[in-house]
Amino acid sequence: MKLIFFDIDGTLINSRREMEESTARAIRKAGENGHLCFVNTGRTASLVMDWLPELAPFDGYLWGCGTEIFFRDQVLMHKTLTAKESLEIIRGLEENRIDAILEGEKNDFHNGLDKMHTEVFRNYILERYRHRHWGTYEEAPGNFEKFFCYADDPASVYRFMETRGHFLDLIDREEGYFEIVPKGHSKATAMDFLVNHLNQTGIYPKKITMEDVVAIGDRNNDLPMLEH
Repeated sequence: MKLIFFDIDGTLINSRREMEESTARAIRKAGENGHLCFVNTGRTASLVMDWLPELAPFDGYLWGCGTEIFFRDQVLMHKTLTAKESLEIIRGLEENRIDAILEGEKNDFHNGLDKMHTEVFRNYILERYRHRHWGTYEEAPGNFEKFFCYADDPASVYRFMETRGHFLDLIDREEGYFEIVPKGHSKATAMDFLVNHLNQTGIYPKKITMEDVVAIGDRNNDLPMLEH
């Protein structure tokens, strides 16, 4: 038995949220052969749960760079930034003129298109999520796990992290885009958590090791799981 972990964007689907039938067929076949297939993504559940499960039969989902883990409809782990941490993040984003999407399990938040600091990020949201309902920064504290951000000057993001690196980790997505997650969380830690859970519960008679794990992805935030 193998545990197979898939990134979403550029791996499972294209920019139009379309999955090749050959990909869906391969995932079904893997399940029929006794392997377990998981989505391991930087996205939180609110961004994809309304359409992704319809594309292929997955055994579980590892959301938000390891901040939430589902296995067969059971929540195994969920890390949410505290209200205090959230307020400190929002304050720092505004002080450093960083545009962001604060990503939560049930909703996502930004500061309003009219308050965006950059045309680049405003257009990013309009192109990708034109019809999506967003919460506000005022609603966000205690309700998001991670955030995706952009700054015209990437140095401002590093300044933001200078006083927040004790509770956040930074992933450089290049060209001014960054993903920022709770300290110690990544796609690799999510894989470890799930493997340990399966071994501790004894669901499968044979102990699972990293030799039994396959990871497939194509982005910077996939590197921890690909190198693991």
